[in-house]
Amino acid sequence: MTASDVLLDELAGDAVPTARLRGWADAGRAELRRAGLLRGAAQLGTVLWAGGLSWGAERGLSALHSGPASAVLPPALLIAGGVALRAVLLAAGDAAAAHGARTVRETLRGRLVETALPAHGPASAETDDAAVIQAVDGEVDELTDWLTDYLPARTSMLLGSGLVLAAIAARSWFVALLVLAATPLLPANLKVIGLGTQTAVRAQLTAIRGHRARLLDHLRGLPTLVGLGAHDRAADELARNDREVAGRTEKVLRIAFLSTAWVELLITGTLAVVATYCGLALLDYLSLPVVPAHMSLSAALFVLVLVPAYFAPARELAAGYHARARASAAAGLLGQVLDAGREVTAVPPAPRRATAPPGLHLVMMTGHHQGRRTAALEGLELRLAPGRCLAVTGPSGAGKSTLLAVAAGLYTPRGGRAFHVLDGRPVPAAPSRVAWVGQPAHLLPGTLRENLLLARPTANDDDLLDAIAALGFEDLLAALPRGLDTPLGERGSGLSSGQSQRLALVRALLQDAPLLCLDEPTAHLDPEAERRVLSTLRTLARDRTVLLATHSPALLTLADQVVRLDHGRTR
Repeated sequence: MTASDVLLDELAGDAVPTARLRGWADAGRAELRRAGLLRGAAQLGTVLWAGGLSWGAERGLSALHSGPASAVLPPALLIAGGVALRAVLLAAGDAAAAHGARTVRETLRGRLVETALPAHGPASAETDDAAVIQAVDGEVDELTDWLTDYLPARTSMLLGSGLVLAAIAARSWFVALLVLAATPLLPANLKVIGLGTQTAVRAQLTAIRGHRARLLDHLRGLPTLVGLGAHDRAADELARNDREVAGRTEKVLRIAFLSTAWVELLITGTLAVVATYCGLALLDYLSLPVVPAHMSLSAALFVLVLVPAYFAPARELAAGYHARARASAAAGLLGQVLDAGREVTAVPPAPRRATAPPGLHLVMMTGHHQGRRTAALEGLELRLAPGRCLAVTGPSGAGKSTLLAVAAGLYTPRGGRAFHVLDGRPVPAAPSRVAWVGQPAHLLPGTLRENLLLARPTANDDDLLDAIAALGFEDLLAALPRGLDTPLGERGSGLSSGQSQRLALVRALLQDAPLLCLDEPTAHLDPEAERRVLSTLRTLARDRTVLLATHSPALLTLADQVVRLDHGRTR
């Protein structure tokens, strides 16, 4: 493959992350645009103090021969005013950029969390815990420099460089022509540099994500590794991964330093040409057609100060272009996490139930696991009367969880339809009518009260205690050291599996949805815990339509209908 082929491939592959980045930046677009305008307008302060400097030099030289020393006071005030104006506008621009970037990051983190923790039903099976953590904690931050530097720099370059160029042209049209001729060299070099940077950064971020995932897996399985005597081998593997990440990080830094040096070389070369011209013009050594042969000291000093200022936004854009490459690489990885939850429908929590339980009608449904081409369900048609219980059983992988997710309106079936029947009228299935209880129960770090309030944020302590009592779980609350204030760790650590499952049932009762989906609610429970959960389910299923996926023969006694699945088909 030739170099041109590689370049074209990179250009084509860059389109999707760039489109994603533009969409994400919309949340803070107004603030970021304002930051660019303020930073560009700050160049007006540079023009003022450069004018004051050249004016002061001219008046100062005159004062050496004749005239009072106070002659340099007006230029000094002009310099001070220009510096103050520049500082104020830059500070305002930085504040606007920081606010816009924070808005974008918070919005994106919210979307990632919604993907990992959908409002109803199970989290996406295709979303890896380590990938979500890395995305929220690390990869979103990779967008910061792109948001605060690159996006505003495009606006500030047009405005700021335009103001400086106009000021240079007012004193020397030939110098303005020289710097204008050098300008097109920067974008072409930045694009080539950015492509190389993006490839290296993508590899680096992928390596970091993989390293974190392996580290998390090793920590989770540490007792097993120690028991097998494989902990030293696991440590050596992690050390190799760590060295790989360090090597990729070093490569990214090397490209960044080299790219910055190349941009500085172009700017320095242009400045050298301008300085040479000004020196020859001051000494009257020029005698070329069209080219101005004379220049005053004031004009020469003015343009020499402003030439670096003209390229300052381009220098910021160069640094921002490296940030853009990092952001594009991060966008590809963030997109994988967001795409994993694309089929999950996020719906606001339902209000308390005020309707009769719905019926259920699934018509010739074909359902797919996320990220897989093979069908999890094929050609099913099911009907369930309001207030009845349908149990779905079958071996693992038969499609039970997918069937429940489609019936709940979480996944959209391909080639079929899923309806909830309300008062004899079919309406599209929607998660807002569903309470979901799965195994394991999903509990978040926080207090027991905070976990229960996820189902009904407006509930008070009396409501929570009444729900616990209604299901006969007073002994559970009495066994916890601090009652509703008992702190829970990650994934409900501090509780047994049976206790976690009983709290999930209390949460379903608080949600008070007319359709109850139970996905293996007694899996991995001991017989005594299963017996207690079964008794609770009888209470919870009253006045509700229930869809139950289970392997347990005991739970089948709850069902009015039983459907057996095998490889996505009924038997």
